[in-house]
Amino acid sequence: MIQSDPMPQIGFAARRRAGGGLWSSLVWLGGLIATAVAVAIGAVLAVLTAAAVAVLAVVGGVVLFFAGFALRARRTRQMRQAAKAADEGIIDAHKVGDTWVAYGWEREGR
Repeated sequence: MIQSDPMPQIGFAARRRAGGGLWSSLVWLGGLIATAVAVAIGAVLAVLTAAAVAVLAVVGGVVLFFAGFALRARRTRQMRQAAKAADEGIIDAHKVGDTWVAYGWEREGR
């Protein structure tokens, strides 16, 4: 027979069948176990994800730390080379087209 009720019942009482007995208890227990396993797996995955993010942050910090050292060393080397060149009387020159153009050069006694 087909039910023609336009407003079906909604809720736990509508899903409960009379006379389910042992089978419904086993299904309920299986659902409870599956839920517990899913929650445990989700918790483990959340911890692994947090650990991965922490490792990425530490590695990124180490990379930035060494990049700062490299930039500082480069800047110091450039300053030492410029000071050495100034002491030796070497002027700064750049090639523009086919000719060399010197900057900062002045004749003495002028």
